[in-house]
Amino acid sequence: MRSPAGARAPSLRSFARVCALLCSFAHVCVPDSAEGRQPEPPRADKLLVLTVATKETDGFLRFMQSADYFNYTVKVLGMSEEWKGGNGDNIGGGQKVRLLKEAMETLADQEDLVILSVDSYDVIFAGGPEELLKKFQQSNHKVLFAAEGLIWPDKRLADKYPSVRSGKRFLNSGGIIGYAPYINKIVQQWNLHENDDDQLFYTKIYLDPLQRVRIVTVNHTFFSPLFSFSDEVLLKFGNERVRVRNTVYDTLPVVIHGNGNTKLYLNYLGNYIPNTWNYEHGCGVCDKDILDLSHFPVSLVTVGVFIEQPTPFLPEFLERLLTLDYPKNKLSIFEVYHEKHLQRFWEENKNVFKSFKVVGPEENLSQGEARNMGMDSCRMDEGCDFYFSIDADVMLSNRQTLKLLIEQNRKIISPLVSRHSKLWSNFWGALSLDGYYARSEDYVDIVQGKRVGVWNIPYMAHIYLIKGETLRNELKERNYFVLEKLDPDMALCRNTREQGVFMYVTNRHDFGRLISTANYNTSHYNNDLWQIFENPVDWKEKYIHPNYTRIFTENLTEQPCPDVFWFPVFSEKACDELVEEMENYGLWSGGRHKDKRISGGYENVPTDDIHMSQINFEKEWLHFIREYISPVTLKVFSGYYTKGYALLNFVVKYSPERQPALRPHHDTSTFTINIALNNKGSDFQGGGCRFHRYNCSIESPRKGWSFMHPGRLTHLHEGLPTTNGTRYIAVSFIDP
Repeated sequence: MRSPAGARAPSLRSFARVCALLCSFAHVCVPDSAEGRQPEPPRADKLLVLTVATKETDGFLRFMQSADYFNYTVKVLGMSEEWKGGNGDNIGGGQKVRLLKEAMETLADQEDLVILSVDSYDVIFAGGPEELLKKFQQSNHKVLFAAEGLIWPDKRLADKYPSVRSGKRFLNSGGIIGYAPYINKIVQQWNLHENDDDQLFYTKIYLDPLQRVRIVTVNHTFFSPLFSFSDEVLLKFGNERVRVRNTVYDTLPVVIHGNGNTKLYLNYLGNYIPNTWNYEHGCGVCDKDILDLSHFPVSLVTVGVFIEQPTPFLPEFLERLLTLDYPKNKLSIFEVYHEKHLQRFWEENKNVFKSFKVVGPEENLSQGEARNMGMDSCRMDEGCDFYFSIDADVMLSNRQTLKLLIEQNRKIISPLVSRHSKLWSNFWGALSLDGYYARSEDYVDIVQGKRVGVWNIPYMAHIYLIKGETLRNELKERNYFVLEKLDPDMALCRNTREQGVFMYVTNRHDFGRLISTANYNTSHYNNDLWQIFENPVDWKEKYIHPNYTRIFTENLTEQPCPDVFWFPVFSEKACDELVEEMENYGLWSGGRHKDKRISGGYENVPTDDIHMSQINFEKEWLHFIREYISPVTLKVFSGYYTKGYALLNFVVKYSPERQPALRPHHDTSTFTINIALNNKGSDFQGGGCRFHRYNCSIESPRKGWSFMHPGRLTHLHEGLPTTNGTRYIAVSFIDP
């Protein structure tokens, strides 16, 4: 029995380890066969494909797409009927035989008509009618059944099966090909119930010596049941289309059947076969059924926002949500949060969107319960066209993301996002036997953008779009995120797979990236400052001056004094947060000569400061120097390669009340950086730096801009008096 109408194949088959999988046949000849006579090859218009499908599932639509590609003539049996053939967990499938029996009554007198009876939900055509008929004609049989290595459903019949020299012994009812009169003779014997087993029925006919004229050597050219032995299969890429090659039998099957526990592997193969994707043309079906949104009213979208743990760069995540290129009056926000920032975000933006519902920690919901509630908010609203779920660790950089996903017109689709320069992403290409992560052959190429398309996958998380009508039909149950001991995302994906709904991930565009929440220390005043290692791209976007790259592309550096270079490096946010961090720490040195923080305990030219090491920021600061200061050094001091190391890294605080100025001195460095952390005029008056050798002063420092100058010998300098307010600078003595 093979899974009818989308039901799962019997789980018992997952224990098979003896079946050698591909393309073998059990061959049935009814008594009218003529031995030794080679029939004329049937014409393609004399082939009719009969398949049973009671619903237009994603699997059925894929089957029909492959059939259309090869111009098969297909007749669908049972569409819109109630399925009564069992649920796939046990024997069943008799309804398929009854439907085939009824269909054959009007076809039985067409002696030259070839019937191909196959399942549809888990079948893909890999070759065309001409190839199929040629191989059938070469077999010189009237009826052929597909075969497999595991007997089902009655193991006691195994000894009655004839031996075969190669291939598989046991009949598989998922594929039958034969001339119409002979197919009819077989199915007319059916007089059982809808939920009786179709495979057992065909097996008893096959084992009846009176109905089996002869048995020939197994054939490996027609059907390919994938069951349990997908490791024998390789994709064979051609210029125009892709085939499956059985490496054991060196065959190219025409019909690929993902029976039993290989349905997910069939989904993987279906990403390529027959013309879904190849190296020559890329994605062959990505634009199929795509929507032109200019021809449709703007869809109503419920956006589920989930902040379930402390997450770096949360304000930036919320800002990107606000800047999505989509009418805000068409977005309903459902927000689950455990962070203080969210209350403020809700208060500031609750009137911007169509609606804004907040579920806070006081609700005491589990993650699964909260996600069920979010999805249900769209499911129960007949006007909700889409449910867009996004976690706080997704940093969208593409403002068109929502529109692009809607245009792709899939029931469930996720934009590919991954951690910067890593293979960790929001999808899995395969599952292990226990249902967890396994790496598919194409996973790395998809994540790295070497293969671009829309991919059928078994698992997705973090961000996805689901059609509202899908939630109200195939996924109408209200508890998809809670299942046994599974995490909510795994529960959703497992439940979705069991409903026969395909999940897709697209990497056709650059959508953004995943934030790493690992090692996120929340003990600081501004925690994101410490994310330079874990999330370097987001750290750069937040803390590096927007004009920093112009230093290299447009030579954006100034030289206000000889060998004193001036360039932008810190953003406003970096300056403010570093000052806040130091003030929150609060233990300023007071500008005293005695200083136990340094070697020898004495400072000749003391400042009122806090060292980076005191706030456990030394490692991050030195990395900042190597990443962002060293390239500038090489540019302005040509031929000098800095080690990017500094023993003294600190923030200085100048004020008239504590320390207004600093006497002339040399720095203990090869070169020094001095970054202004606030604005002259609004934050303080006075200040600046004077270089004595050149009688040159810089009296108007710019916030976020750094001086870079030699430390020893040539650049004796002093800090000019701050006359009002408080001035902050960040200083490093580099390569001491």
